[in-house]
Amino acid sequence: MNIVTVATTPFTDQKPGTSGLRKKVTVFQSPHYLENFVQAVFDTVLDHAMAPPGSTLALGGDGRYYNREAIQVILRMAAANGMARVLVGQGGILSTPAASCVIRKYKCLGGIILSASHNPGGPAGDFGIKYNTGNGGPAPEKITDAIYARSRELGSYRIVEAPDVPLDRPGTHALGAMQVEVIDPVADYAELMESLFDFGAIRALLAGGFRLCFDAMHAVTGPYAHEILERRLGAPAGSVINGVPLADFGGGHPDPNLTYADQLVAIMYGNDIANPAPDFGAASDGDGDRNMILGRHFFVTPSDSLAVIAANATLAPGYAQGIAGIARSMPTSAAADRVAEKLGVPCFETPTGWKFFGNLMDAGKVTLCGEESFGTGSSHVREKDGLWAVLFWLNILASRRQSVEQVLQDHWAVFGRNVYSRHDYEGLPLDLANGIMAQVKERYRDLPGRRFGDYTVKFCDDFSYTDPIDGSVSTGQGLRIVFEDGSRIVFRLSGTGTEGATLRLYLEAFEADPARQQVDAQQSLAALIAIADEISQLKARSGRERPTVIT
Repeated sequence: MNIVTVATTPFTDQKPGTSGLRKKVTVFQSPHYLENFVQAVFDTVLDHAMAPPGSTLALGGDGRYYNREAIQVILRMAAANGMARVLVGQGGILSTPAASCVIRKYKCLGGIILSASHNPGGPAGDFGIKYNTGNGGPAPEKITDAIYARSRELGSYRIVEAPDVPLDRPGTHALGAMQVEVIDPVADYAELMESLFDFGAIRALLAGGFRLCFDAMHAVTGPYAHEILERRLGAPAGSVINGVPLADFGGGHPDPNLTYADQLVAIMYGNDIANPAPDFGAASDGDGDRNMILGRHFFVTPSDSLAVIAANATLAPGYAQGIAGIARSMPTSAAADRVAEKLGVPCFETPTGWKFFGNLMDAGKVTLCGEESFGTGSSHVREKDGLWAVLFWLNILASRRQSVEQVLQDHWAVFGRNVYSRHDYEGLPLDLANGIMAQVKERYRDLPGRRFGDYTVKFCDDFSYTDPIDGSVSTGQGLRIVFEDGSRIVFRLSGTGTEGATLRLYLEAFEADPARQQVDAQQSLAALIAIADEISQLKARSGRERPTVIT
């Protein structure tokens, strides 16, 4: 078997974003593009980690278009670069949290995950690739920066000449001197979930007539949900919808929010007396790391979801001894902070991106983490985990025997409600989005102390973060306008898209009065929405009357 060294020239656009390199499928299909980035990863990681002989790599993806072809390329390159063993998910499938589980369980050097998360798939859709380190989490910035630097100087890549490795059945295959082990993508993850949650209590809940609907959105969590929810927990067949992973996600947008998970929303808000809405609804995204939680006619914001899980953590066997702390991304509401204060544990505020939670978890500082962008997780892995959050909610409901809405109302009665919403303006021209951000920053000089109706600006800044574990500094993480009463407006450009720019506007106000906690969030936040537009001139500059997505 020949190892071929292929001459190449660097690409200038291979800088990883919030979680890996994401581009259109057609970009990754262009000559040498995928290979260059993969070689940059191997050069960096093998040098950085000084990989010992016999190192194992985990490999898999969300099943989107080009997933299988990319896996074959990566396998041949892994063999050429001296990797001893690769664990690859059957059919090329491995959800992002399951990949983290596999890396940690089998003590892998790291893993390569193929996904563009919640972005659309198909031949004209998006593709992505990222490297996770030996702790199971996304590579920190010092490693992604090194990968990018290497990609800009690359002159060649190495690959073996070999036929494709069979991926559709578990088994072991030789690829030169390297061993390729095709593994069941669900088994290790399902075993981990069963160790964390009271499956007996959840089974009893479901056996008692409690109905659920889980929308896998034709993405990677379909096989996981069928195995865990229907087979192991006994939910009736059909409780999982859109459960077959498709390369184009069935033509849908695999982002679990109120706009794109419209089929689930219609089911959960249905008014058919003869066929009432299920008691519980949930959805996950392309690679299985995000989640949306719904009750009957009731939406749970991701910020509230994190807070409720934290407040009820000891109901789950895996967390019965309590939690060490909580971490949340800066744009996420302060609802979890209130829970942490009552529990007497720390709450850390980090930039957006799960990699920032890894150091805190590795150091034992936090147990639970969350991002407002529908990501929740814990130290059981080093990724956010959609199905884990669903199981945690089912565990809470099985223990408390209340509806989703009742659980939230009880929570707000104790902690107050952090009324919260995110407005996404997708597909803006990059120069326009940058101009709006510059407009906001320009206003910083005259905002402190200024009064807008009932709100007085306390301070404004461009959020930066100093990692308390390794001292690394991350700047430019979002523009904050904070008011005297703790209400906030945040502007941030998303780092997960592949076309144009997504500008995200985050709005938060605290409501202590139980009589006003049931008011619709958009109504409660109307004054802050108007203030945000006055400061940014977002509608006038963008020409858009409404956001693309409101959550």
